[in-house]
Amino acid sequence: MDDLSRTLQQVGLNTVPQEPNCFPTINPFDIYRSHITELLAEITGVDKNIILPVLQTTSKLENGDLQMATPALRQKGKDMKAYTTEIVEKFPESPLVKPPVIVNGTFICFFFKPEPLISLTLSTILKAGPSYGFNPSLGLKDPSSPSSGPKKMVIDFSSPNIAKPFHAGHLRSTIIGGFLANVYKAAGWDVVRLNYLGDWGRQYGILALGFQKFGSEEKLKEDPIGHLFNVYVEISRISAQEEEDVKSKNEEILKLKEKGEDVSKIEAEVREIEENSVNERARNIFKSMVNGEPEAIATWTRFRELSIKKYQETYARLNIKFDVYSGESQISEESMATAVAKIKEAGLSEDSQGATIINLTKFNKKLGKALIQKKDGTSLYLTRDIGAAHERWNNYKPDRLVYVVASQQDLHLAQLFQILKAMGGEAKEISERCQHINFGMVLGMSTRKGTVKFLDDILRDVGDKMHEVMKTNEGKYAQVADPLRTADILGISAVIVQDMKGKRVNNYHFDLDRMTAFEGDTGPYLQYAHARLCSIYRKAAEATPDIPSDLTTVDLSLLNESHAIDLVRQLAAWPDVFLTTLKTQEPTTVLMYLFKMAHALSSSYDHLQVVGSERNVMLARLALYSAARQTLNNGMRLLGLSPVERM
Repeated sequence: MDDLSRTLQQVGLNTVPQEPNCFPTINPFDIYRSHITELLAEITGVDKNIILPVLQTTSKLENGDLQMATPALRQKGKDMKAYTTEIVEKFPESPLVKPPVIVNGTFICFFFKPEPLISLTLSTILKAGPSYGFNPSLGLKDPSSPSSGPKKMVIDFSSPNIAKPFHAGHLRSTIIGGFLANVYKAAGWDVVRLNYLGDWGRQYGILALGFQKFGSEEKLKEDPIGHLFNVYVEISRISAQEEEDVKSKNEEILKLKEKGEDVSKIEAEVREIEENSVNERARNIFKSMVNGEPEAIATWTRFRELSIKKYQETYARLNIKFDVYSGESQISEESMATAVAKIKEAGLSEDSQGATIINLTKFNKKLGKALIQKKDGTSLYLTRDIGAAHERWNNYKPDRLVYVVASQQDLHLAQLFQILKAMGGEAKEISERCQHINFGMVLGMSTRKGTVKFLDDILRDVGDKMHEVMKTNEGKYAQVADPLRTADILGISAVIVQDMKGKRVNNYHFDLDRMTAFEGDTGPYLQYAHARLCSIYRKAAEATPDIPSDLTTVDLSLLNESHAIDLVRQLAAWPDVFLTTLKTQEPTTVLMYLFKMAHALSSSYDHLQVVGSERNVMLARLALYSAARQTLNNGMRLLGLSPVERM
């Protein structure tokens, strides 16, 4: 604050403008909002609390930096056009803002004076570094009291089934969940990243049986998930054939009965198949797991631990980490039994042919009827999720409980939240903190196998494509320390950016050629923008060895070209973009800002040459590009990308 105060005094402002919920040391725009609010309140007599929220950022620089619709000041009985003219004419001389401009009769546009904006913005970015744009005070339980502590969020995302490779749906949940965790962490929340694995059920009995028949210890150590998946496919093929054989024999029995022939032999064959079938033996193995028999549990535990270890390698490539690996197996039978009992106590359930259901149509016709317990007393996913919600509440007492799950599960999550709400008491309190963040499907994705949309195949394909493109420029390729690692990062960037370009709920078509292009709005294009900024600094350092370590000390007033000014105006907007992202929870909010900035950078290079310019001009431009690199880096990291320095 002292540094900011001194900077403002240099441009003629004696105090730091700071209205409530504004953060001038973090967000340059908040200085201007507060300043303009003070001036408008003085000349209009309108309450500051009315003025501040109606000062909006503009989508186009030609419309100014902030704008205000005069009718939003809620001054009844006034001719709005005349009132707008009166405000503009009375607006005083300001050290920060040019005389305002009227657009379309009742809109007032405010343009920031370049010199103070450049000084304030670049100083803020260069001093804040990796934290520029982020505001940890937003996550406080009480924003007026720093000692109140942060709000807590439990975010459930990714959730693959153990022993199965990642598919496209899990990829979307993983990168969107990772992004949201980053956003809330940057806003000061205490974020618990939870991976709720699909790790329980009869299918793991099938897997154990398959491993007995087809398993290889050597292959298991080499590629646990790949091998277990192949084992599961093989044993499932046998199971499918058994079901086909039973169906065929039953059809034969019917025909023979119609002819009055003896079918006892064939019926005995059917019984033998069923009694020794994969399904029956798998059911017995799973029953052993439920009963806690050591051998069955040991096999399952091993498969689970090996799967998690492999997943962690994939998550590391995607810059994703989890605080907790939970799963269906971790939800106690007691929790589920308690949930069912409370549902019955609340009078929500009813019997349906021996099963227990909840008729949710009385709350919302679209919710239908939900099955919570089968005839044999076993629980379902919904029952387990109710138990899981209570356990998460007891373990973490979260202010928000987020589920990042595909839109195909909209009904399931809506039923879950409504049941919790209807249960009352603690369950209702949990429901009020639950949020489902959904997403659409990936369409038209192809891999070398041409069959299954597995993440390893996708990343291999895009990494190979990026490596091929990199090799076409022999000079630059030779300078990259680890080309294969860089190609992998570029490939991952291509996939993540393609996924995040549209709104979450939209489906999108997978297009390998388009996503790996170095031109257009792609991941490689963003990476190239960052690498070029790093290159500018390297070349400047080689040409001028005595570059000051603190670029805030250089003469920033030399940045008077229109390209420099417009670029600073965009850099100053980053904290506002972050705030908007916190509200929209849309990755594309960040991505579109970064592309816009990358375009502005691209068009500026011919006009703002660094190496070869007069020393003071060179240092000023280097400060500008260093601030741009930092802002671009911060946005890319928020998305889960790993910014490269050479490519």
